[in-house]
Amino acid sequence: MKMHWLWVLLVFATHVTQGRNLEVGNGKAFATISKAFKESVHGDTVSVFAGLYHEGNLLINKKILFRGFGLPILDGDRKYEVLTIKADSVVVTGFRIQHSAYATLDDPGGVKVNSANYVQIIDNLLYDNFFGVYIQYGKGCRIERNKIVAFGKEEQQIGNGIHCWKSDSLVISGNQISGHRDGIYFEFVTHSVIWRNLSQSNIRYGLHFMFSNSDAYYTNVFRNNGAGVAVMFTKDVKMSNNTFDENWGDAAYGLLLKEISDSYIHGNRFVKNTTGIFMEGTNRIVVEKNILDGNGWGMKIQASCMDNIIKDNNFVGNSFDVGTNGSLVLNTFEFNYWDKYEGYDLNKDQTGDVPFHPLSLFSVLVEQNPPLMVLYRSFMIGLLDKSERLLPSLTPEQFADSRPRMKALPL
Repeated sequence: MKMHWLWVLLVFATHVTQGRNLEVGNGKAFATISKAFKESVHGDTVSVFAGLYHEGNLLINKKILFRGFGLPILDGDRKYEVLTIKADSVVVTGFRIQHSAYATLDDPGGVKVNSANYVQIIDNLLYDNFFGVYIQYGKGCRIERNKIVAFGKEEQQIGNGIHCWKSDSLVISGNQISGHRDGIYFEFVTHSVIWRNLSQSNIRYGLHFMFSNSDAYYTNVFRNNGAGVAVMFTKDVKMSNNTFDENWGDAAYGLLLKEISDSYIHGNRFVKNTTGIFMEGTNRIVVEKNILDGNGWGMKIQASCMDNIIKDNNFVGNSFDVGTNGSLVLNTFEFNYWDKYEGYDLNKDQTGDVPFHPLSLFSVLVEQNPPLMVLYRSFMIGLLDKSERLLPSLTPEQFADSRPRMKALPL
C-alpha cells in the first residue's frame, strides 16, 4: 500500500506543482468535500477520511489529487451524477462511489470525465451506478484497479461499466466489472490499451468496440457475459492472450467480429462458448496460436469474409470446428491441430499427409435448418459426415487445412 501511494504521488507530481493538503472529515479542517474543493487551488491535495458523504454532484475543475482514507463513501442518492471531472491531471483514488442517478438522456455515472486529459481513476469501488466511469473527449487517461459493480437486468435500464467516447491514448487495466450493459465500451477511441481486466456477468458484451481503430486488448478475462467481445466497424486491433469463457446463449459468441480488417488475434483461449469466434465482413485478419476448446462452434466464418489466415490453432472438443453460410473459399487454413482429424503421417513430419475438411456436412445442414440439431450425435449423421469428408459433395472441397498438425501445439 505504501508503494502504491508513492506511485500515485509521483504520477501526480508530473502534472502539478506541490500544494497544500486539505483534510475533510470528522474533526478535520473541512466538514464537507465541496467546501474543500472551493478552497483548493491547482496542485492541492484534498484528503477525505472515512464517512458517508451526501453532497449531490461534486465537481472537480482544478488539478488536484483527490484521495480517500478508509474508503469514504460518496453517495449520489440515486438523484445525481456523483463525481464530475472537468480539469486535466486529476487523480481520484480510494473512494466508494455509489448510487448515481439512473437516466438515459444525460448518462449520469459514478465518475464522468468531461473534456479533460491525463485524469487517473485508481483503486476505487464504484457500486450501483448507471455508468461506472464515463470518459468523453479525454486523452491519456488511466482507469486502473477499480471494482465496478452494478445489478442491471435489462440492457435498456443500465449503462456501461467503463464507457469511453471520442478519446485517445487511454489505459484501462486491472479492473473488475460486472452487472452492466457492456463491461467496457469504446466508440471512436484510438491508440488505447485494455489490459488485465475481469469483465463478467454483463448483460450484453464484456467488451464492445465501435469505430475504434489502432487499439489493443491483452490478458483480459471475459466470462459469462451475453457475449464475450464484439469488435465492429474497426481496423487495426490487436487481441492477444485473453480468455473468452462460458459466454452461452442463442446469439452468444466468445468473439464477434463484424466489418473489421487488418487485425491480429493471437494466443487467446476460447472455452465453452456457443461460438468461439464469429466473423462477418472481416478481411485480412490473422488468427494464430489460439485454443478453441469445448465450444458449440469453434469458428463461424461467413461468406462475406476474405483473405483471413487461420493457422497454428488448436481445435479441441468443439461440437463443430467450423461453420459457414456459403460455398466460396476465400480464406486460408493451415497448420492447425484438429482433434477430429483421422489422417496419417507416413513421412513423420508432424503434419498430416491428407487434408482435413473441418466443415462437416451436418454443420452445413444445421446452418440452413437449425432444428436439425436434435439429430446431433445420431449414428446416421456420423456416417454421413465421414462419407462427406472422404468424398465432398455438399461442402466445398477447397475448404480444407492442407497441412493439419498431428499433435496439439503447446500453447
